[in-house]
Amino acid sequence: MHKNEYRPPDRSRKQRFLTEDDIKKGKKSKWTELEITGPVRALSPALWNLHHLTALYLNDNYLQRLPAEVSLLTNLLHLDLSSNKLRSLPSELGNMLHLRELLLNHNQLRVLPYELGRLFQLQKLGLDSNPLQPEIYEIWCQPNGTSELIRHLLDNMPHPMEQPQRQWISLEEPSNPTSCLFSVMCYNVLSDKYCTRQMYGYSPSWCLRWEHRQRLIFEEMFTYDADVLCLQEVETCEFNNTFLPELRKHGYMGVFSPKSRAKTMIESESQNVDGCAIFWKTEKFLLLENHTFEFNQLAIKNSGGDQDILNRVMTKDNVAVAVVLKTMKGQEDTQEIVVCNTHMHWDPEFSDVKMIQTFLLTTELDRVIRQMGRKPTDVPVILCGDYNSLPSSGVTEFVKEGKVELNHPEFQRFNYNKKLVKMNPKNGEVFWQFRFCFNLFSYLPELMPFTNYTYDFKGIIDYIYHSSPHLKTIGILGGLDDSYRRSVVGFPNPVIPSDHLCLLSEFELLPSSVR
Repeated sequence: MHKNEYRPPDRSRKQRFLTEDDIKKGKKSKWTELEITGPVRALSPALWNLHHLTALYLNDNYLQRLPAEVSLLTNLLHLDLSSNKLRSLPSELGNMLHLRELLLNHNQLRVLPYELGRLFQLQKLGLDSNPLQPEIYEIWCQPNGTSELIRHLLDNMPHPMEQPQRQWISLEEPSNPTSCLFSVMCYNVLSDKYCTRQMYGYSPSWCLRWEHRQRLIFEEMFTYDADVLCLQEVETCEFNNTFLPELRKHGYMGVFSPKSRAKTMIESESQNVDGCAIFWKTEKFLLLENHTFEFNQLAIKNSGGDQDILNRVMTKDNVAVAVVLKTMKGQEDTQEIVVCNTHMHWDPEFSDVKMIQTFLLTTELDRVIRQMGRKPTDVPVILCGDYNSLPSSGVTEFVKEGKVELNHPEFQRFNYNKKLVKMNPKNGEVFWQFRFCFNLFSYLPELMPFTNYTYDFKGIIDYIYHSSPHLKTIGILGGLDDSYRRSVVGFPNPVIPSDHLCLLSEFELLPSSVR
Protein backbone atom coordinates (compact mmCIF):
# COMPACT_ATOMS: atom_id res chain seq x y z
CA MET A 1 0.00 0.00 0.00
CA HIS A 2 1.32 3.46 -0.91
CA LYS A 3 2.35 5.52 2.13
CA ASN A 4 -0.43 8.04 1.44
CA GLU A 5 -3.07 5.42 0.72
CA TYR A 6 -5.56 4.79 3.49
CA ARG A 7 -7.91 1.87 4.04
CA PRO A 8 -10.64 2.39 6.64
CA PRO A 9 -10.58 -0.13 9.51
CA ASP A 10 -12.80 -3.19 9.28
CA ARG A 11 -15.61 -2.91 11.81
CA SER A 12 -15.98 -6.70 11.78
CA ARG A 13 -12.55 -7.09 13.41
CA LYS A 14 -12.06 -10.18 15.54
CA GLN A 15 -9.30 -9.24 17.98
CA ARG A 16 -9.63 -10.91 21.36
CA PHE A 17 -7.84 -10.92 24.67
CA LEU A 18 -5.28 -13.65 25.20
CA THR A 19 -6.19 -16.48 27.54
CA GLU A 20 -3.80 -17.78 30.19
CA ASP A 21 -3.15 -20.70 27.91
CA ASP A 22 -2.25 -18.37 25.04
CA ILE A 23 0.17 -16.46 27.24
CA LYS A 24 1.84 -19.69 28.44
CA LYS A 25 2.31 -20.69 24.81
CA GLY A 26 4.13 -17.43 24.15
CA LYS A 27 1.47 -15.84 21.99
CA LYS A 28 1.52 -12.05 21.80
CA SER A 29 -1.28 -9.59 21.32
CA LYS A 30 -0.97 -7.35 18.27
CA TRP A 31 -4.15 -5.31 18.51
CA THR A 32 -4.08 -1.75 17.19
CA GLU A 33 -7.80 -0.92 17.52
CA LEU A 34 -9.85 -0.27 20.64
CA GLU A 35 -13.58 0.14 21.17
CA ILE A 36 -15.06 1.54 24.38
CA THR A 37 -18.85 1.28 24.57
CA GLY A 38 -21.55 1.73 27.14
CA PRO A 39 -22.77 4.79 29.00
CA VAL A 40 -19.16 6.05 29.44
CA ARG A 41 -18.95 9.58 30.85
CA ALA A 42 -15.21 9.86 31.52
CA LEU A 43 -12.08 8.29 30.04
CA SER A 44 -9.19 6.81 31.99
CA PRO A 45 -5.89 8.73 31.63
CA ALA A 46 -4.27 5.35 30.98
CA LEU A 47 -5.91 5.40 27.54
CA TRP A 48 -3.49 8.10 26.36
CA ASN A 49 -0.55 5.75 26.92
CA LEU A 50 -1.70 3.40 24.15
CA HIS A 51 0.45 5.08 21.52
CA HIS A 52 0.28 2.07 19.22
CA LEU A 53 -3.44 2.56 18.50
CA THR A 54 -4.43 3.30 14.91
CA ALA A 55 -8.22 3.23 15.47
CA LEU A 56 -10.22 4.30 18.51
CA TYR A 57 -14.00 3.88 18.79
CA LEU A 58 -15.60 6.05 21.47
CA ASN A 59 -18.98 6.33 19.78
CA ASP A 60 -22.35 5.81 21.50
CA ASN A 61 -21.32 7.09 24.92
CA TYR A 62 -22.16 10.05 27.15
CA LEU A 63 -18.90 12.00 26.77
CA GLN A 64 -19.36 15.73 27.28
CA ARG A 65 -15.72 16.65 26.80
CA LEU A 66 -12.71 15.18 25.04
CA PRO A 67 -9.44 15.57 26.97
CA ALA A 68 -6.61 17.38 25.18
CA GLU A 69 -4.43 14.35 25.91
CA VAL A 70 -6.08 12.55 23.00
CA SER A 71 -3.40 14.20 20.87
CA LEU A 72 -0.83 11.91 22.51
CA LEU A 73 -2.18 9.08 20.35
CA THR A 74 0.07 10.15 17.51
CA ASN A 75 -0.44 7.03 15.37
CA LEU A 76 -4.22 7.28 15.29
CA LEU A 77 -5.75 7.14 11.81
CA HIS A 78 -9.41 6.66 12.73
CA LEU A 79 -11.25 8.36 15.62
CA ASP A 80 -14.98 7.84 16.07
CA LEU A 81 -16.68 10.15 18.58
CA SER A 82 -20.17 9.92 17.09
CA SER A 83 -23.30 9.91 19.24
CA ASN A 84 -21.91 11.55 22.36
CA LYS A 85 -22.76 14.84 24.05
CA LEU A 86 -19.69 16.84 23.02
CA ARG A 87 -20.18 20.61 23.04
CA SER A 88 -16.60 21.52 22.13
CA LEU A 89 -13.35 20.01 20.94
CA PRO A 90 -9.80 20.63 22.23
CA SER A 91 -7.57 22.61 19.90
CA GLU A 92 -4.90 19.94 20.45
CA LEU A 93 -6.93 17.65 18.19
CA GLY A 94 -5.27 19.55 15.36
CA ASN A 95 -1.92 18.01 16.32
CA MET A 96 -3.05 14.53 15.25
CA LEU A 97 -1.59 14.89 11.79
CA HIS A 98 -1.94 11.23 10.84
CA LEU A 99 -5.75 11.24 11.17
CA ARG A 100 -7.61 10.12 8.05
CA GLU A 101 -11.11 9.79 9.54
CA LEU A 102 -12.69 11.87 12.29
CA LEU A 103 -16.34 11.08 12.99
CA LEU A 104 -18.24 13.63 15.11
CA ASN A 105 -21.80 12.90 14.02
CA HIS A 106 -24.70 13.32 16.47
CA ASN A 107 -23.09 15.60 19.02
CA GLN A 108 -23.84 19.10 20.26
CA LEU A 109 -21.01 20.98 18.52
CA ARG A 110 -21.72 24.58 17.59
CA VAL A 111 -18.18 25.60 16.60
CA LEU A 112 -15.03 23.85 15.45
CA PRO A 113 -11.54 24.89 16.54
CA TYR A 114 -9.57 26.44 13.69
CA GLU A 115 -6.73 24.09 14.61
CA LEU A 116 -8.62 21.25 12.90
CA GLY A 117 -7.38 22.88 9.70
CA ARG A 118 -3.98 21.33 10.42
CA LEU A 119 -5.42 17.86 9.73
CA PHE A 120 -4.39 18.10 6.08
CA GLN A 121 -4.47 14.33 5.56
CA LEU A 122 -8.06 13.96 6.76
CA GLN A 123 -10.21 12.18 4.18
CA LYS A 124 -13.50 11.94 6.05
CA LEU A 125 -14.99 14.34 8.58
CA GLY A 126 -18.39 13.34 9.96
CA LEU A 127 -20.47 16.29 11.22
CA ASP A 128 -24.07 15.19 10.72
CA SER A 129 -26.65 16.25 13.31
CA ASN A 130 -24.65 19.00 15.03
CA PRO A 131 -25.98 22.55 15.58
CA LEU A 132 -23.06 24.04 13.63
CA GLN A 133 -22.83 27.57 12.32
CA PRO A 134 -24.49 27.81 8.87
CA GLU A 135 -21.24 28.90 7.20
CA ILE A 136 -19.40 25.80 8.44
CA TYR A 137 -22.26 23.47 7.55
CA GLU A 138 -22.56 24.87 4.02
CA ILE A 139 -18.86 24.34 3.33
CA TRP A 140 -19.02 20.80 4.71
CA CYS A 141 -22.00 19.97 2.47
CA GLN A 142 -20.03 20.73 -0.70
CA PRO A 143 -18.94 17.80 -2.94
CA ASN A 144 -15.40 17.94 -1.50
CA GLY A 145 -16.69 19.12 1.84
CA THR A 146 -14.02 17.63 4.08
CA SER A 147 -11.05 19.07 2.20
CA GLU A 148 -12.83 22.41 1.64
CA LEU A 149 -13.67 22.77 5.32
CA ILE A 150 -10.15 21.82 6.40
CA ARG A 151 -8.77 24.44 4.02
CA HIS A 152 -11.24 27.05 5.31
CA LEU A 153 -10.22 26.40 8.92
CA LEU A 154 -6.50 26.43 8.12
CA ASP A 155 -6.74 29.63 6.09
CA ASN A 156 -8.56 31.40 8.91
CA MET A 157 -6.47 30.05 11.77
CA PRO A 158 -4.27 32.68 13.44
CA HIS A 159 -0.60 32.14 12.53
CA PRO A 160 2.48 33.65 14.17
CA MET A 161 3.88 36.21 11.72
CA GLU A 162 7.22 36.84 13.41
CA GLN A 163 10.20 35.71 11.41
CA PRO A 164 12.21 32.97 13.18
CA GLN A 165 15.73 34.15 13.91
CA ARG A 166 18.83 32.49 12.53
CA GLN A 167 22.14 33.19 14.21
CA TRP A 168 25.28 34.22 12.36
CA ILE A 169 28.10 31.83 13.22
CA SER A 170 31.62 33.28 13.01
CA LEU A 171 34.14 30.56 12.30
CA GLU A 172 37.40 32.49 12.18
CA GLU A 173 38.91 35.90 11.55
CA PRO A 174 40.33 36.86 8.13
CA SER A 175 43.95 35.77 7.99
CA ASN A 176 45.22 38.53 5.68
CA PRO A 177 44.34 42.24 5.70
CA THR A 178 44.55 42.43 1.89
CA SER A 179 42.14 39.54 1.29
CA CYS A 180 38.91 40.03 -0.62
CA LEU A 181 35.91 39.19 1.60
CA PHE A 182 32.58 38.33 -0.03
CA SER A 183 29.37 36.48 0.80
CA VAL A 184 27.42 33.90 -1.20
CA MET A 185 23.76 32.91 -0.85
CA CYS A 186 22.32 29.66 -2.23
CA TYR A 187 18.53 29.47 -2.33
CA ASN A 188 15.92 27.25 -3.96
CA VAL A 189 13.03 29.72 -4.07
CA LEU A 190 10.37 27.10 -4.97
CA SER A 191 8.81 27.72 -8.36
CA ASP A 192 5.20 28.89 -8.29
CA LYS A 193 4.08 25.99 -10.49
CA TYR A 194 5.36 23.47 -7.93
CA CYS A 195 3.89 25.29 -4.94
CA THR A 196 0.43 23.72 -4.84
CA ARG A 197 -1.99 22.74 -2.11
CA GLN A 198 -1.66 19.13 -3.25
CA MET A 199 2.05 19.27 -2.41
CA TYR A 200 1.85 21.47 0.69
CA GLY A 201 -1.58 20.82 2.17
CA TYR A 202 -0.31 21.69 5.64
CA SER A 203 0.19 25.33 4.58
CA PRO A 204 -2.55 27.98 4.35
CA SER A 205 -3.42 28.57 0.71
CA TRP A 206 -2.78 32.31 1.01
CA CYS A 207 0.84 31.77 2.01
CA LEU A 208 1.43 29.55 -1.05
CA ARG A 209 0.60 32.38 -3.44
CA TRP A 210 3.59 33.70 -5.32
CA GLU A 211 2.85 37.33 -4.44
CA HIS A 212 3.18 36.55 -0.74
CA ARG A 213 6.23 34.31 -1.10
CA GLN A 214 8.00 36.63 -3.51
CA ARG A 215 7.84 39.49 -1.02
CA LEU A 216 9.40 37.34 1.72
CA ILE A 217 12.11 36.02 -0.63
CA PHE A 218 13.19 39.53 -1.57
CA GLU A 219 13.10 40.60 2.08
CA GLU A 220 15.50 37.75 2.89
CA MET A 221 17.84 38.57 0.02
CA PHE A 222 18.00 42.26 0.90
CA THR A 223 18.35 41.59 4.63
CA TYR A 224 21.34 39.30 4.19
CA ASP A 225 22.76 41.45 1.34
CA ALA A 226 24.99 38.73 -0.15
CA ASP A 227 27.55 39.69 -2.80
CA VAL A 228 26.66 36.64 -4.92
CA LEU A 229 23.22 35.01 -5.20
CA CYS A 230 22.74 31.50 -6.59
CA LEU A 231 19.02 30.80 -7.03
CA GLN A 232 17.26 27.65 -8.20
CA GLU A 233 13.67 27.18 -9.47
CA VAL A 234 13.47 30.71 -10.82
CA GLU A 235 10.84 30.84 -13.55
CA THR A 236 11.82 32.48 -16.84
CA CYS A 237 9.15 35.17 -16.63
CA GLU A 238 10.07 35.93 -13.02
CA PHE A 239 13.74 36.31 -13.88
CA ASN A 240 12.96 38.76 -16.68
CA ASN A 241 10.13 40.66 -15.02
CA THR A 242 10.96 40.59 -11.33
CA PHE A 243 14.32 39.24 -10.19
CA LEU A 244 16.61 40.98 -12.67
CA PRO A 245 14.87 44.40 -12.64
CA GLU A 246 14.53 44.44 -8.85
CA LEU A 247 18.04 43.24 -8.14
CA ARG A 248 19.49 45.73 -10.61
CA LYS A 249 18.07 48.49 -8.43
CA HIS A 250 20.20 47.10 -5.60
CA GLY A 251 23.42 46.93 -7.58
CA TYR A 252 23.30 43.40 -8.99
CA MET A 253 23.65 41.96 -12.47
CA GLY A 254 22.70 38.41 -13.34
CA VAL A 255 22.57 35.51 -15.78
CA PHE A 256 19.96 32.79 -16.10
CA SER A 257 19.26 29.56 -17.92
CA PRO A 258 15.95 27.69 -17.92
CA LYS A 259 15.72 23.91 -18.06
CA SER A 260 16.29 22.52 -21.53
CA ARG A 261 12.60 21.83 -22.17
CA ALA A 262 12.09 25.57 -22.71
CA LYS A 263 13.68 25.23 -26.16
CA THR A 264 10.93 22.86 -27.28
CA MET A 265 8.04 25.13 -26.24
CA ILE A 266 6.33 28.11 -27.75
CA GLU A 267 7.29 31.44 -26.23
CA SER A 268 4.26 31.83 -23.96
CA GLU A 269 4.62 28.33 -22.46
CA SER A 270 8.37 28.57 -22.00
CA GLN A 271 7.94 31.58 -19.70
CA ASN A 272 6.94 29.29 -16.84
CA VAL A 273 9.91 26.94 -17.16
CA ASP A 274 12.20 27.25 -14.16
CA GLY A 275 15.97 27.24 -14.10
CA CYS A 276 19.08 28.51 -12.35
CA ALA A 277 20.25 32.11 -11.92
CA ILE A 278 23.40 33.76 -10.60
CA PHE A 279 23.52 37.41 -9.52
CA TRP A 280 26.57 39.38 -8.34
CA LYS A 281 27.17 42.88 -7.05
CA THR A 282 28.72 44.95 -9.82
CA GLU A 283 30.70 47.05 -7.34
CA LYS A 284 32.41 43.86 -6.18
CA PHE A 285 32.84 41.77 -9.32
CA LEU A 286 33.25 42.08 -13.07
CA LEU A 287 31.78 39.38 -15.31
CA LEU A 288 34.34 37.83 -17.67
CA GLU A 289 32.46 34.77 -18.94
CA ASN A 290 29.22 32.91 -18.42
CA HIS A 291 28.35 29.34 -19.39
CA THR A 292 25.29 27.10 -19.42
CA PHE A 293 25.63 23.33 -19.03
CA GLU A 294 22.66 21.33 -20.27
CA PHE A 295 22.96 17.84 -18.83
CA ASN A 296 20.79 16.17 -21.45
CA GLN A 297 22.96 17.57 -24.26
CA LEU A 298 26.14 16.64 -22.44
CA ALA A 299 24.75 13.14 -21.94
CA ILE A 300 24.20 12.76 -25.69
CA LYS A 301 27.69 14.09 -26.41
CA ASN A 302 29.34 11.65 -23.97
CA SER A 303 27.08 8.63 -24.37
CA GLY A 304 28.86 6.93 -27.23
CA GLY A 305 25.50 5.34 -28.00
CA ASP A 306 25.18 3.83 -24.51
CA GLN A 307 21.49 3.09 -23.99
CA ASP A 308 21.52 3.59 -20.22
CA ILE A 309 22.88 7.11 -20.56
CA LEU A 310 20.50 7.91 -23.39
CA ASN A 311 17.41 6.46 -21.69
CA ARG A 312 18.06 7.69 -18.16
CA VAL A 313 20.31 10.77 -18.21
CA MET A 314 19.39 12.31 -21.55
CA THR A 315 15.70 12.45 -20.62
CA LYS A 316 16.35 14.71 -17.59
CA ASP A 317 16.65 18.36 -18.59
CA ASN A 318 18.40 19.83 -15.56
CA VAL A 319 20.94 22.60 -16.11
CA ALA A 320 23.79 24.42 -14.43
CA VAL A 321 25.06 27.95 -14.96
CA ALA A 322 28.58 29.16 -14.28
CA VAL A 323 30.24 32.56 -14.32
CA VAL A 324 33.86 33.63 -14.27
CA LEU A 325 34.08 36.74 -12.11
CA LYS A 326 36.97 39.07 -11.47
CA THR A 327 37.34 41.06 -8.29
CA MET A 328 37.09 44.77 -9.04
CA LYS A 329 39.99 47.17 -9.25
CA GLY A 330 40.82 49.00 -6.07
CA GLN A 331 41.70 45.81 -4.30
CA GLU A 332 45.38 45.05 -3.97
CA ASP A 333 45.20 41.70 -5.73
CA THR A 334 42.46 41.29 -8.35
CA GLN A 335 41.62 37.64 -8.92
CA GLU A 336 39.35 35.46 -11.01
CA ILE A 337 36.87 33.08 -9.40
CA VAL A 338 34.42 30.57 -10.87
CA VAL A 339 30.92 30.39 -9.39
CA CYS A 340 28.63 27.57 -10.48
CA ASN A 341 24.96 27.01 -9.62
CA THR A 342 23.00 23.84 -10.39
CA HIS A 343 19.81 21.95 -9.65
CA MET A 344 20.13 18.18 -9.99
CA HIS A 345 17.36 15.70 -10.76
CA TRP A 346 15.00 15.16 -7.82
CA ASP A 347 13.90 11.50 -7.93
CA PRO A 348 15.64 9.18 -5.39
CA GLU A 349 15.04 6.28 -7.79
CA PHE A 350 17.46 7.92 -10.22
CA SER A 351 20.53 8.18 -8.00
CA ASP A 352 22.66 7.07 -10.96
CA VAL A 353 21.41 10.06 -12.97
CA LYS A 354 22.47 12.46 -10.24
CA MET A 355 25.91 10.84 -10.14
CA ILE A 356 26.33 11.18 -13.92
CA GLN A 357 25.05 14.77 -13.86
CA THR A 358 27.65 15.62 -11.23
CA PHE A 359 30.44 14.02 -13.27
CA LEU A 360 29.31 15.93 -16.36
CA LEU A 361 29.25 19.17 -14.38
CA THR A 362 32.75 18.79 -12.96
CA THR A 363 34.14 17.76 -16.33
CA GLU A 364 32.68 20.90 -17.90
CA LEU A 365 34.11 23.09 -15.15
CA ASP A 366 37.49 21.50 -15.75
CA ARG A 367 37.16 22.36 -19.45
CA VAL A 368 36.13 25.97 -18.77
CA ILE A 369 39.07 26.58 -16.45
CA ARG A 370 41.56 25.05 -18.86
CA GLN A 371 40.20 27.28 -21.62
CA MET A 372 41.08 30.20 -19.35
CA GLY A 373 44.68 29.01 -19.65
CA ARG A 374 44.77 27.97 -16.01
CA LYS A 375 45.09 24.74 -14.09
CA PRO A 376 41.88 23.74 -12.29
CA THR A 377 43.77 23.58 -8.99
CA ASP A 378 44.87 27.21 -9.38
CA VAL A 379 41.42 28.80 -9.71
CA PRO A 380 39.05 29.47 -6.77
CA VAL A 381 35.78 27.61 -7.33
CA ILE A 382 32.42 27.84 -5.57
CA LEU A 383 29.77 25.22 -6.31
CA CYS A 384 26.24 26.04 -5.15
CA GLY A 385 23.01 24.24 -5.71
CA ASP A 386 20.19 21.94 -4.84
CA TYR A 387 21.83 18.57 -5.43
CA ASN A 388 18.86 16.56 -4.17
CA SER A 389 21.44 14.35 -2.49
CA LEU A 390 22.05 13.68 1.20
CA PRO A 391 25.47 14.10 2.87
CA SER A 392 25.87 10.31 2.81
CA SER A 393 25.29 10.08 -0.96
CA GLY A 394 27.74 9.23 -3.71
CA VAL A 395 27.23 12.70 -5.19
CA THR A 396 28.39 14.37 -1.98
CA GLU A 397 31.26 11.91 -1.59
CA PHE A 398 32.46 12.69 -5.10
CA VAL A 399 32.27 16.47 -4.76
CA LYS A 400 33.93 16.53 -1.33
CA GLU A 401 36.53 13.81 -1.79
CA GLY A 402 37.26 14.17 -5.50
CA LYS A 403 36.67 10.48 -6.17
CA VAL A 404 34.10 7.76 -5.99
CA GLU A 405 34.24 4.04 -6.65
CA LEU A 406 33.03 3.03 -10.08
CA ASN A 407 31.06 0.22 -8.46
CA HIS A 408 29.31 2.59 -6.04
CA PRO A 409 25.82 1.25 -5.20
CA GLU A 410 24.17 4.47 -6.39
CA PHE A 411 25.03 3.53 -9.95
CA GLN A 412 22.47 0.79 -9.33
CA ARG A 413 22.54 -2.05 -11.86
CA PHE A 414 23.89 0.07 -14.70
CA ASN A 415 27.40 -0.40 -16.05
CA TYR A 416 28.71 3.10 -16.62
CA ASN A 417 32.42 2.32 -16.05
CA LYS A 418 33.77 2.79 -19.57
CA LYS A 419 31.72 5.89 -20.19
CA LEU A 420 32.83 7.54 -16.95
CA VAL A 421 36.49 6.98 -17.69
CA LYS A 422 35.96 8.36 -21.20
CA MET A 423 34.33 11.50 -19.81
CA ASN A 424 37.54 12.37 -18.00
CA PRO A 425 40.41 11.01 -20.11
CA LYS A 426 43.03 12.87 -18.10
CA ASN A 427 42.35 10.83 -14.99
CA GLY A 428 40.76 7.77 -16.54
CA GLU A 429 43.84 5.65 -15.99
CA VAL A 430 42.74 5.13 -12.37
CA PHE A 431 40.23 2.50 -13.39
CA TRP A 432 38.65 1.81 -9.98
CA GLN A 433 37.72 5.38 -9.27
CA PHE A 434 36.71 8.49 -11.11
CA ARG A 435 38.80 11.48 -10.07
CA PHE A 436 37.88 15.13 -10.16
CA CYS A 437 40.67 17.69 -10.26
CA PHE A 438 39.31 19.96 -7.53
CA ASN A 439 38.98 19.02 -3.92
CA LEU A 440 36.07 20.96 -2.48
CA PHE A 441 34.89 21.37 1.08
CA SER A 442 31.50 22.11 2.61
CA TYR A 443 30.54 23.09 6.13
CA LEU A 444 26.81 22.41 6.09
CA PRO A 445 26.32 18.81 7.26
CA GLU A 446 28.06 19.57 10.54
CA LEU A 447 26.33 22.88 11.27
CA MET A 448 22.79 22.59 9.88
CA PRO A 449 20.46 19.63 10.52
CA PHE A 450 18.40 20.29 7.37
CA THR A 451 18.11 22.58 4.36
CA ASN A 452 14.81 21.15 3.07
CA TYR A 453 11.90 20.73 5.50
CA THR A 454 8.51 19.31 4.54
CA TYR A 455 6.05 16.95 6.19
CA ASP A 456 7.45 13.96 4.28
CA PHE A 457 11.15 14.86 4.18
CA LYS A 458 13.67 16.65 6.34
CA GLY A 459 17.32 16.68 5.37
CA ILE A 460 20.34 18.37 3.84
CA ILE A 461 20.23 18.49 0.04
CA ASP A 462 21.49 22.04 -0.66
CA TYR A 463 25.17 22.93 -0.49
CA ILE A 464 27.75 25.67 -0.87
CA TYR A 465 31.06 24.00 -1.71
CA HIS A 466 34.32 25.88 -2.08
CA SER A 467 37.83 25.01 -3.21
CA SER A 468 40.82 25.05 -0.91
CA PRO A 469 43.32 26.61 -0.28
CA HIS A 470 42.02 29.55 -2.31
CA LEU A 471 39.02 30.21 -0.08
CA LYS A 472 38.33 30.10 3.63
CA THR A 473 34.90 30.17 5.23
CA ILE A 474 34.81 33.08 7.68
CA GLY A 475 31.21 32.66 8.81
CA ILE A 476 27.88 31.08 7.98
CA LEU A 477 24.21 31.62 8.66
CA GLY A 478 23.06 28.99 11.14
CA GLY A 479 19.93 26.88 11.11
CA LEU A 480 16.59 27.37 12.79
CA ASP A 481 15.99 27.09 16.50
CA ASP A 482 14.92 23.56 17.54
CA SER A 483 11.84 24.83 19.35
CA TYR A 484 10.63 26.60 16.21
CA ARG A 485 11.30 23.55 14.08
CA ARG A 486 9.22 21.37 16.39
CA SER A 487 6.34 23.86 16.27
CA VAL A 488 5.79 23.62 12.50
CA VAL A 489 4.76 20.77 10.23
CA GLY A 490 6.87 21.85 7.30
CA PHE A 491 7.75 24.65 4.89
CA PRO A 492 6.59 26.81 3.23
CA ASN A 493 4.55 28.52 5.90
CA PRO A 494 3.34 32.10 6.49
CA VAL A 495 6.85 33.37 7.31
CA ILE A 496 9.13 30.94 5.42
CA PRO A 497 8.46 31.24 1.67
CA SER A 498 10.08 28.08 0.33
CA ASP A 499 10.41 24.45 1.31
CA HIS A 500 14.17 25.14 1.36
CA LEU A 501 16.14 27.40 3.67
CA CYS A 502 18.58 29.83 2.14
CA LEU A 503 22.25 29.14 2.80
CA LEU A 504 24.71 31.98 3.37
CA SER A 505 28.50 31.88 3.67
CA GLU A 506 31.15 34.57 3.95
CA PHE A 507 34.46 33.76 2.31
CA GLU A 508 37.98 35.08 2.43
CA LEU A 509 39.61 34.97 -0.99
CA LEU A 510 43.25 34.64 -0.11
CA PRO A 511 45.80 36.65 -2.13
CA SER A 512 47.71 34.40 -4.50
CA SER A 513 50.95 35.49 -2.83
CA VAL A 514 50.06 33.90 0.52
CA ARG A 515 48.49 30.58 -0.54
